[in-house]
Amino acid sequence: MKIYCYISLFFFILSCGNDIVVENVATVFPDTIAGKPNRITYINSNRAFNDLNDTHLAAAQKIGIKPLASRDGIPTASKKLYLIGGPMRYNEPFVVDELTHSSPFLVKEAYDLLHDIGKNFQDSLKRKNLPAYSVIVSSVLRTDADVKSLSRRNVNASKRSVHCYGTTVDISYRRFEKHDDEGPDAREVDLKAVLAEVLRDLKNAGRCYVKYEIKQACFHITARK
Repeated sequence: MKIYCYISLFFFILSCGNDIVVENVATVFPDTIAGKPNRITYINSNRAFNDLNDTHLAAAQKIGIKPLASRDGIPTASKKLYLIGGPMRYNEPFVVDELTHSSPFLVKEAYDLLHDIGKNFQDSLKRKNLPAYSVIVSSVLRTDADVKSLSRRNVNASKRSVHCYGTTVDISYRRFEKHDDEGPDAREVDLKAVLAEVLRDLKNAGRCYVKYEIKQACFHITARK
C-alpha cells in the first residue's frame, strides 16, 4: 500500500507541470498561525529561467557601463556605479558574499532590482510564516582583468561576460543568511522556491532576465530597466 501511495504521488507531481503548490507551511513550522493560507509554488527553475547569454548581453550593453580593463577604472566608469554591501550597509535586504573575482558595484537599474529582489524575498517569507533569511549575492561587476583571472581557474568562463557591464548579479539558491540563529530553520528547498517566485514575478514584469545555473548553484540575473 505504501509503494502504491508513493507511485500515485509521483504521477500527481508530474501532472502538475512546471509548478507545484504546497498549502499550509504551518505543518512544517508549527509555531505559525493555524488556518492562515500559506502557499509555496515549487517552480521548475530549469524551464522557467532559461534566458540565453546573448539575451542578457544585449540588455547589459544597452543600460550598462563600458567594460573596464581593471578595477582602477571603477571611479571613472562611463556610467555611475553604486556600491553594495560593506559594514556601512548593514540594513540592505541582501548579503554580499566575500568576492574574489568581482567588485560590489552596479548601475542604478541593477542596484534597484537587487534591492527589490532582497526586499520581496523577505516580505514573501514573512507572508508565508517562514523564518527570516537574506539572499546571498555571489558575483557582481567583473573587469577584463577579473575575467582573465577567472578563466585560469574555470575554462568555461566566458570572455563575453555579462558581469562586465555592472548590470548583472549571481544569487545563490543553496546558501541563505539566517537572521535568528536561535529560531527554527527553513528548508533549503522552500527558500529556493520562494526566491524563484520572486524572480519569476520580476521577470514577468519585464525587470530582468534570469538564467538558472546548475554548476554554479545560482540564479544569474541581468537588469533590463
